[in-house]
Parts: sequence; C-alpha cells; structure tokens
Amino acid sequence: MALALFDLDKTLLGGDSDFLWGEFLSEIGAVNVDEYQKQNQVFFDDYARGELDINQYLEFCLRPLAHNSIKQLSKWHQQFMVEKIQPIFLEKAKKVVDAHKKNGDRALVITATNSFVTRPIAQAYGIKDLLATEPEIVNGEFSGKVSGEPCFQIGKVHKLKAWCKTNNEILDGAYFYSDSHNDLPLLELVDNPIVVHGDEKLLEIAKQKSWQCMDWT
Repeated sequence: MALALFDLDKTLLGGDSDFLWGEFLSEIGAVNVDEYQKQNQVFFDDYARGELDINQYLEFCLRPLAHNSIKQLSKWHQQFMVEKIQPIFLEKAKKVVDAHKKNGDRALVITATNSFVTRPIAQAYGIKDLLATEPEIVNGEFSGKVSGEPCFQIGKVHKLKAWCKTNNEILDGAYFYSDSHNDLPLLELVDNPIVVHGDEKLLEIAKQKSWQCMDWT
C-alpha cells in the first residue's frame, strides 16, 4: 500500500477548474465580466509559463468568495459542477483512481486551486483526502484571504509532509500524477512520478528522466 497523489487541473480533469470557476462567475454576472475574464486569462497564461505570482493570483480569485455568502456560493457551485466540471470529467482518470484504491493505496488530491472549488470535484472522483490552498474563514464566511501557505510548487511538498506527519503516512513508494512543470518539486520527491497530459516543459524533463507519461483524454 502506498499514497497515490493526484494533481487536479488538467490531470484528473480535462481542463482547469479554477479558470472555469472564474468563467462561470462571469457568465452568471457575479463579477465584472470584461475585467474579470481579462485578468483571469493573464494569470492563466502566467501559470502556464511558470511565472505566476501566487499571492497576487489568490488575492484576485478569492475576492468573489468574500463578496458572497457561503450559502450562495455553494448553490452556485452545484450549478458549476453540472455546467463546467461534468463535461471535463475523465472516466479514464476515475479508473486509475479506482485501481489504486482497489490495490489498497490511499488516494489524495493535491492542488493549488482553493478547497472550496475543488473538494466537491475530488469527491466526484471518489477521493476523500484533499490538500489545497485554504481560503480563510472569519465569522462563518470567507474573508478573501489565504489561510496558511498556498498549496503551490514547493508549498505542495510542505503541505504533504505536514499531512503525512499528522496522518501517520509515509512517502515510500508514493505515486504522483501531474501535468505541470510547476509540480516538479513534488514529482522529484516521490518514488513514482507520472506525467499526465504534460506541458511542453514537463514533457522534456520527463523524457530526460525517463518518467512514465500518460493520456487520460
């Protein structure tokens, strides 16, 4: 038995849930359409190049959470799951998750996208354990700020090690599936790094290191 770690966006999913959440908020009129979509695209492109300022991005994407009640946000999220997530749900990815669980491995989603957006998606794949960027909650509502370290780049490693200590888990034999060169710190940490739908930079590194590459689309 080992840990089976899965990145979410463009790995388990055939798209980016954080980007699509922004698109969804624009479409329902919860944010200023032109301004939000333009900035959302800028941050998305920065991420792809490995140049994302995670703190600026989180200030941007968590703001709508602070401007709406959790009750309203949760209602919107149900609609978001149907309209944006179901179309990019990957059955092949679900089969890999199920195979690990059948083997006795413990599946865990580890993602930079905030836990409000991602927890229901992880659950749709049958994964209970989630490590994500945590939005701060004050007096029962989102504050628009981050609680703790963002779950991004080396932050994924820090959060995973802390989680392992709390849950009496070890990284020996662990698998990590990811599409992004931003996840290199964690890919290089585990015994079984696996590239899924890899970006150009990651595919080149995978070739050099003879890492396994997969396509679940």
